[in-house]
Amino acid sequence: MTRLMLEGVQVHIQSLPILRGVDLTVPEGGIAGLVGHNGAGKTTTLRGIMGLVPVHAGIIRLDGRGLTRVPAHERARLGIGYMPEDRRLIGALTVEENILLPAWATASPACAGQLEMVYELMPEVRELAGRRAAQLSGGQQKMVALARALVCGTELLLLDEPFEGLAPALAQRLAEVIHDLPGRGAAVLVTDSDPRRVANLTDVVYTIERGTITA
Repeated sequence: MTRLMLEGVQVHIQSLPILRGVDLTVPEGGIAGLVGHNGAGKTTTLRGIMGLVPVHAGIIRLDGRGLTRVPAHERARLGIGYMPEDRRLIGALTVEENILLPAWATASPACAGQLEMVYELMPEVRELAGRRAAQLSGGQQKMVALARALVCGTELLLLDEPFEGLAPALAQRLAEVIHDLPGRGAAVLVTDSDPRRVANLTDVVYTIERGTITA
């Protein structure tokens, strides 16, 4: 069964075409990769799915339901989690407070009940729970950003360049966590500028160039 489907998705930013008709699918319980050079449209694709940029044309469906007119906060309520490349943690808040932000923002009982699952999956994050996000290393912040996405990402996880800038050992640990996610019911779409970093992790890899899927 298809969990996520994009068909002919177009996005313009300040009248400049960024996505020029993106087509891709992510199966239920699967991991798909989206690879391409910087500026190819990877981040815009994820932001379009999440509702953070307007889609000018095309179709986005989650489990057959059209998302194009659904506000971003409602998409989080539908079980979509998003990990941006730049992490977007709030430095003054603790790790646990950052993780719980999506649950608080959406007032979703389903999200609120996910914290213990996140800690079981990522015990190293539990150990950081009381620390301020500003006190963490870049790699630790990546782990916390993934944990935050997991809180509401029960159906679909959108992970933007999760391995960028990580030491090999930490990248391997992050890959292990991502590999286990489909077994917990979530489909995953992960982007990377280096195809080698997702080759052994994904079921299918799409290549995007200049806003178009080319392979």
